[in-house]
Amino acid sequence: MTQKSRKNLFATVLTYAAPSSNYRGESEENRTVLQKITKGGKEYTVISPESMRNALREILACYDLPMNRRRLHNEDQLAVEFKSFPSASEYADDFLMGFMVADNDAIAKNKGKPAKRDSVLRMNMAVALQPYRFDATFHQSPLNVNSPWKNASTSALLHREVAYTAYQYPFALSMADCLEEKTKENGKKWTAALLRAIGELSNVAGGHARAYFEMAPRSVVARLTPHLVAGFDTYGFDEHGGFPELSRLHKDDLPGSEFWVGGEIMRAMPKDEHDRLIKEGAHMFENPQALLHELGAAALEER
Repeated sequence: MTQKSRKNLFATVLTYAAPSSNYRGESEENRTVLQKITKGGKEYTVISPESMRNALREILACYDLPMNRRRLHNEDQLAVEFKSFPSASEYADDFLMGFMVADNDAIAKNKGKPAKRDSVLRMNMAVALQPYRFDATFHQSPLNVNSPWKNASTSALLHREVAYTAYQYPFALSMADCLEEKTKENGKKWTAALLRAIGELSNVAGGHARAYFEMAPRSVVARLTPHLVAGFDTYGFDEHGGFPELSRLHKDDLPGSEFWVGGEIMRAMPKDEHDRLIKEGAHMFENPQALLHELGAAALEER
């Protein structure tokens, strides 16, 4: 493996702000509760990495990549179906997302095949940029009359927590994993598709069956480096969409040539700061999808 292919990609994505009731927790009577964490004494809504990974699987399937797992929507509980025993060399989702088989009979029937694999894609939860303000909406669910089915004996008032906020979330990829020798040809193609999917991420979590909230990037700050850690605050976007740690890009701290900055943060940047970052060697893009495409090409290039 070349030094180039051993580089690691660390990125933080900032979404656009929109009203959201995504990623709900357990309901309290007729109140639909958003999941939250506490930061600095305030509550912030969150979206799980699992829900984003599931949406990425569905996007990758839309790209006609070979996928082993698919979601079953007509079962009486959360359910998925696998085409075959997991195989990182055959299926993009097994390669990128990893797997674990705990069924001893299935393991015995597929002797010689790995029963578990770590995820190539590492993600952390998406955290709201703005604290939760205890906003909620009310909706009337009508009574079904003279219908072939009835969910309840009376109409109901539905109480739903909502937040108007952007989210930020980090992800990381090791090029040593993406370009491992046994699966290098497919790994290269599938990793590039994954970065494209992150650039088009939507249909994430809870209310997406009837709501529209994009998780695609408004801004991206990324680092491509041989180091094993990002070295910057991976939740570094402030409430205004700025990224204060970009001030650290200079010869005595973080090498500008390892950083990729794109989207609104670049378009709204003062000219003197833009020129400074260019002088430090940072890669600057107006469009975040273009950034992810070029970043993927640079990360997957072998010399």
